[in-house]
Amino acid sequence: MEITSLTVLVDILDAGNLSQAARNLKMTRANVSYHLSQLEKSVGVQLVRRTTRRVEPTEVGLRLYQHGRAIQNEMRAARETIATLGQGLQGRVGLSVPSGYGQMVMSDWLIDFKRLYPGIVLDVRFENRVDDLIRDEVDIAIRVMPEPPPTLVARDMGAVRYTACASREYAQVHGLPTGLEALRTAPLITAGVVGRQLRLRAYQGERREEVTLEPTLISEHFPFLRQGILAGLGVGLVPDYVVQDAVASGEVLTTLDEWRLSIFGTQMFMLYMPDRHQTRAVRTCIEYLLGRALPTGAAPPAPAPAAPLPCPPTP
Repeated sequence: MEITSLTVLVDILDAGNLSQAARNLKMTRANVSYHLSQLEKSVGVQLVRRTTRRVEPTEVGLRLYQHGRAIQNEMRAARETIATLGQGLQGRVGLSVPSGYGQMVMSDWLIDFKRLYPGIVLDVRFENRVDDLIRDEVDIAIRVMPEPPPTLVARDMGAVRYTACASREYAQVHGLPTGLEALRTAPLITAGVVGRQLRLRAYQGERREEVTLEPTLISEHFPFLRQGILAGLGVGLVPDYVVQDAVASGEVLTTLDEWRLSIFGTQMFMLYMPDRHQTRAVRTCIEYLLGRALPTGAAPPAPAPAAPLPCPPTP
């Protein structure tokens, strides 16, 4: 069994099809196909199933994928050791952070991290996409969601509390909603999901309510929503970090504080691949961010992930 063919199998399953694997490896498709066929001949069984859209591993293919991934990780670790001998901490960390939380909370953390580790290259993407979270250029993704994907390692970064709020001027003229149903008719400022109804979930002890909303100002860019709230355009439904300084100063008033509100989820998660080699730079960044998110106690341990299944994208 050739190690090169084994690692090519890993790249095929990660890419999802032979053509994309060939592009990633800068090889011809025929060469990639040759390595796969040679590996299948050497083990005597089929390793992948081809469909019209992608390739999927057989049971034996999945086992060999896991061995091949381990070999790739060891090779990368060895190269990193050689490259960093006698040098300070170096490397690249690809981060995908939510547009609002990333800009309004994490920006200061990342600036401080860069000051601490000037040799590390930070590649930060401000985005809210939930499909294909961990791509080749992204090592760590931060997201708010009800449940993390089972194929990724998820580290808890703490609770996210949504708040119903409005500027003091708006409240003086229009009043504040005093019940969940009043939100149906209020001019709402919040984030939304394209093509889906916006549902607000509210919890009070064991009680759970759900309200369908029709916002009048919608954006996934939370700094813009903050501007709309401060301008008195309506009632905001945003994470508390968006307006916490304005609430503290009295410029913004909150309502429905007895409810725990949720739109996209109540937990912030750090997500990364269970089987991808983590450089020292990536590991350092993970622990640093967890320490900033959970400063009052030790960061919770990483859960044991399920058997790592490759999740190839569609071509």
